[in-house]
Amino acid sequence: MKFLAITLIAHGPDPLTGETRSTTERFRDVVDTAVLAEELGFDGFGVGERHERPFISSSPPVVLSHIAARTSRIRLFTAVTTLSLLDPVRAYEDYATLDHLSGGRLELIIGKGNGSAQARLFHVTSEDQWDRNREAYELFRRLWREDRVTWEGRFRPSLTDAETWPRPLQRPIRVWHGSATSKESVELAAHYGDPLFSANVTNPIEPYAELVDHYRERWAHHGHDPADALVGAGSAGFYAARTSQEAIATYRPIYDARVALFRRSGVEPVFHSLEDAIERGSILVGSPQQIIDKVLRYHERLGHEVMHISADADGLTRAQHRAALELFQSAVAPVLRKEIPSRPFPAVPVVPQSAGATRQEGAVTRRSTVTHQNTAVTNQSAGTRQSTVTSTGAPA
Repeated sequence: MKFLAITLIAHGPDPLTGETRSTTERFRDVVDTAVLAEELGFDGFGVGERHERPFISSSPPVVLSHIAARTSRIRLFTAVTTLSLLDPVRAYEDYATLDHLSGGRLELIIGKGNGSAQARLFHVTSEDQWDRNREAYELFRRLWREDRVTWEGRFRPSLTDAETWPRPLQRPIRVWHGSATSKESVELAAHYGDPLFSANVTNPIEPYAELVDHYRERWAHHGHDPADALVGAGSAGFYAARTSQEAIATYRPIYDARVALFRRSGVEPVFHSLEDAIERGSILVGSPQQIIDKVLRYHERLGHEVMHISADADGLTRAQHRAALELFQSAVAPVLRKEIPSRPFPAVPVVPQSAGATRQEGAVTRRSTVTHQNTAVTNQSAGTRQSTVTSTGAPA
């Protein structure tokens, strides 16, 4: 199994202290957590996309570009790219650029997105959101694969022999389809032979498992090899401690604050207590063995090879958050990697080097060598003079 840490970059008061970090600090927290995720051995880091409060994740390619500059190995995910709201040409340009800046470490999870405020912001309706999502993906997919595109649709101006730049590094890029409650994303993924990422957050497992079963059925219907179907799944929260008692005691006030917030907002939570959420939901709170057992139970029903946990502290102190992530990677992930085999992520492409770049690299290397040699000679001369002073008591 492979593991992603994912954030939607919620920005609001700490559920326990009530303190709100500045927007700048919140973005820095996200980038620092991504760097930590790479250090600890997570396979991927994902940034969601929302265009309404309390989220500040309206520009995932910008955030992921900064993370790409601070990391070198971890794969970068969108979670999700809301194609139903975006111009697919502009989205292509952003992500093709990020593909190069990340050295080909980018993967996309796409979806229609959630939230009525952001739908109004982009003049998207419940009647056309799925049509927009499908049309945008079909065009985005062609733009990534074809150097020139002629196309006509309903929701953006037509294209005639259009070129888009830059051309991507990965040919093609892997695109997952995020699925929460609707069969539309499932059908789109199965039709194109793309992997499915189940949200697996709000409800018990049954509705998500039904959609995964439907995906596998539609996958075969469209003529794909059933063995090639690939599924990922999320989780509703995370805190690991050495004992279940410690984990529950630490996380209970955070969960209770979340439930209270839902109720103040007029939303009745599906799980009314932390124990109920642990028993019936996907939240991962407990000892390492409890978390391992729960993921294995979910895998029996979903057959997923990739899972995500929350990258956010969400009320934990910095020390508690780091300790939980470290414990996950040291005591949980190794067992699940062994118990649940997973296919490798796409290989990072080899970046072609032009002759000019090779000559420039050689010149830099030669300059570095000369500088090093000159420094060594200078240091040696200084050392000789110092030795003479030391042995005679006066300069030679």
